[in-house]
Amino acid sequence: MNTKTGDEDQGVIEKEDLNPAHISDIQFDKAIRYMDHLQHGLIDFLKSPKRTLSVCFPVMLDDGSVKTFHGFRTVHSRVMGPGKGGIRYHPEVNKEEVKSLAALMTWKCALADVPFGGAKGGVICDPKSLSQDELRRITRRFVTELKDDIGPYIDIPAPDMYTNQQTMAWIYDTYDIMHPGKNNHPVVTGKPVDLGGSLGRDKATGQGVFYTTERFLAKAELPKLPSIREARLAIQGFGNVGAAVARLFSDAGAKVIAVSDSTGGICVDNDDALDIETVLEYKKTNGTVVGLPETRTITNEDLLEIECDILIPAALENVIRIDNADKIRARLIVEAANGPVTPSADEVLFSKGIPVVPDILANAGGVIVSFFEWVQNIKHEQWELEEVDRSLRAKMNHSVDQVMMKWHQLNNSHDESHDTDQNPEEKLPPADLRTAALFLAIERLANVTLERGIWP
Repeated sequence: MNTKTGDEDQGVIEKEDLNPAHISDIQFDKAIRYMDHLQHGLIDFLKSPKRTLSVCFPVMLDDGSVKTFHGFRTVHSRVMGPGKGGIRYHPEVNKEEVKSLAALMTWKCALADVPFGGAKGGVICDPKSLSQDELRRITRRFVTELKDDIGPYIDIPAPDMYTNQQTMAWIYDTYDIMHPGKNNHPVVTGKPVDLGGSLGRDKATGQGVFYTTERFLAKAELPKLPSIREARLAIQGFGNVGAAVARLFSDAGAKVIAVSDSTGGICVDNDDALDIETVLEYKKTNGTVVGLPETRTITNEDLLEIECDILIPAALENVIRIDNADKIRARLIVEAANGPVTPSADEVLFSKGIPVVPDILANAGGVIVSFFEWVQNIKHEQWELEEVDRSLRAKMNHSVDQVMMKWHQLNNSHDESHDTDQNPEEKLPPADLRTAALFLAIERLANVTLERGIWP
């Protein structure tokens, strides 16, 4: 689902490969350049998805007509544990996108050190044009097509784009009917709390973004950005994640100066800040943030280029590309969305000295609290919100510390290599944060693969 700008940008954009599977491979290949100890065959195994299912099924719509829907589910890896990843409903979801997002989940789970492998699923449909009853029928039929390819110890879905707690409740109920007499609550996470969902799951991704940013600023010691308090934020995307991020940062003393949704954005000038509760109430009433009194209307593209301390893309992938990366005026980018910055844009931003806290680190809060929910379901427990938040902060802080340590190690090795007689063509460039994070994730997965042994 590549985002598009105006016609004048298309010639530039077409020169950049925005295929999600290709981007995933580019990022993986960049990281393993720093890992000279991996066997080639093992590299191929770590890159390749374990399986991808493609299904089609008919559903009767409210008007009595029948429509055929197509769906996908990829499990990228089960080395660390069951597959784990969301199911999205979108008219442009496709098999390549699902495969790349499943790989992203593998690295995210490995980096967060939770016992899951990566998975992702999707159904090609337009949720905005479907009724609640139609969405329920689609969900139930999709689950019956997946059959025993999902399960508490096999593959565990979760909410994603245009799916939510209600969708997860339908998945649980359908699976429970198909598998009577068992504890089926762990088959899906992101459920309503009274169906076994975890407290704090609805804000977990945004909470993780906040904890990650807080810890990164404390460890990185950026001279012009010492802390969250008084930092000026721009947030692209004002759905569940973006809204939670806005509220959390605002409560911590940051100034949210711009937000946007699919219809456009708003900003304030000078030293003003948006009142997030007012923005939330306005969007609830009007269906958009655009038009909020005493704000200026901007486009989503304008928001990305606004001068700010922290830019948080929390919407779609590939929004910061080679054609607009040089226009970014943020001091720090934190990826709340999956894949908002392309590999070419990464290079531009790195050359400008703008750190990018990568998605597999920044937005791992969702899968971490999903792990907590899974554990609670298996043990028939319900944790208090304070325990969930405390455990999430500990996990996120540890991940940030590990990535920062690896980042410094890789770049210290790079500096030392310049003092040798190494062939200049063989010297590796300085590593960015994404490369350090992927290095850790790939290394952990490779180690577990070898510890388990190559079977038979």
